[in-house]
Amino acid sequence: MMIKLSLAPSARLVRRLSLGVAVSAGLAMLSLTPAEAAKTTLSLGMTIEPTGLDPTIAAPVAIGQVTWQNVFEGLVTIDEAGKVQPQLAKSWEISPDGLTYTFKLREGVTFHDGQVFDSATAKFALDRARGKDSVNPQKRFFASISSIDTPDAATLVLRLSEPTGSLLYWLGWPASVMVAPNSAADDKTKPVGTGPFKFVSWAKGDKVELEKNAGYWNKDVSVKLDKVTFRFIADPQAQAAALKSGDVDAIPEFAAPELMTSFDGDARLMTKIGNTELKVVAGMNNAEKPFDDKRVRQALMMAIDRKTVIEGAWSGLGTPIGSHYTPNDPGYVDLTAKLPYDPEKAKALLAEAGYPDGFSFTIKSPQMAYAPRSAEVMQAMLAEIGVTMTIEPTEFPAKWVQDVMKDRSYQMTIVAHAEPMDIDIYSRDPYYFNYKNPDFNALMKKVQQTTDPAEQAKIYAEAQTILADDVPALFLFVMPKLGVWDKKLKGLWENEPIPSNVLTNVSWDE
Repeated sequence: MMIKLSLAPSARLVRRLSLGVAVSAGLAMLSLTPAEAAKTTLSLGMTIEPTGLDPTIAAPVAIGQVTWQNVFEGLVTIDEAGKVQPQLAKSWEISPDGLTYTFKLREGVTFHDGQVFDSATAKFALDRARGKDSVNPQKRFFASISSIDTPDAATLVLRLSEPTGSLLYWLGWPASVMVAPNSAADDKTKPVGTGPFKFVSWAKGDKVELEKNAGYWNKDVSVKLDKVTFRFIADPQAQAAALKSGDVDAIPEFAAPELMTSFDGDARLMTKIGNTELKVVAGMNNAEKPFDDKRVRQALMMAIDRKTVIEGAWSGLGTPIGSHYTPNDPGYVDLTAKLPYDPEKAKALLAEAGYPDGFSFTIKSPQMAYAPRSAEVMQAMLAEIGVTMTIEPTEFPAKWVQDVMKDRSYQMTIVAHAEPMDIDIYSRDPYYFNYKNPDFNALMKKVQQTTDPAEQAKIYAEAQTILADDVPALFLFVMPKLGVWDKKLKGLWENEPIPSNVLTNVSWDE
């Protein structure tokens, strides 16, 4: 009996010890929870605060950089390689004549507020984008849609008035995302989409907060971030300080190339230089003398050393271009040698055009850093061929949009065009270049008559060659995507085929 009694307490002691170890382990796990939770949050810095949060009603790219693929999704999407991929439409068929697109939609998808996504919702979103009262910044994308049918909840049929070979690509843009009938009117300030993140709050002048959408439809994706904060920091020095102090974890588009080397050797931060669609061009008013003479435009192009412009404007970080096209785009041709830097030939062309002593003009330069810096370098180069360029600082966007885009009251300007594959702007009438070339316009129509990528690439190559020769704008360089972020962050896009901050696959290393 005594032995029994002695054994019983030992057994209880073992059980107590085991329980104590288990409790200690549990407490240890609990003590790790805050550290683990920190790894499911992200603070991301942006230079420009969006004017609203609905990319279907306004053009600024900052809108899509917060909400595209995070809050809002489209029938299709564009991946980091610039390729069209299925999204809310799981598949599609295009009729042989290119006039009917039949989409099979995913079922069981709901918006963040519970509204159902189906063919009726998709029809609503597209009708809103293409309707008479539409304020969609890319309304032209939908111009060829003559009617929309919804034979059942999972089938959407678009009938076109003419073939539109870029339609699928355009449907992947921020301006083409799906919005719902009961929330669309308020999406500007309280966006409701189908994406992996829900809108939480917007403190104007400071930040936008999103949280993980626990009911996200795409079960093939494991969203790792629970909370995302977009911080708006305009000053480059303040951006650098926020990164170094850890106030922000990442700035995927860092605003100051001259400060990129300040992160060299940082134990926590890394830098990435990727590709964008930002084409810096000095557009000329082709309807106004002397820019109505191709020889003058060619002379100005030959007076510009693009590499020196890039060095002066963006610390040597950029890719020279000879047309309105980037190396990312299908059918890209390097045409920088078409009109190479040659001041003597430039002078001869000016003399041939009737300007042996040069001429004077004014360039309207928006306040974004790359513009005045580029203009100052160009000013010195043009002086070498007897051309005097006066730089007129112009507030962007309001004053610049009014003077240049609306009134065409300018001689030359300089701006970075952010839209991917927007070479067709030279065929738009009206557009601020006042450029008219029937052969170029014909190519822009021809490229829409086929959905064959190889054929489209050939046509785009022809179009680039025309622009490189005609020079409706001085084609300068493509701006790089300058990223700075924590080394433990994974999944941020290094390249930017479309302006965005896609966070679906972003996570922290353990």
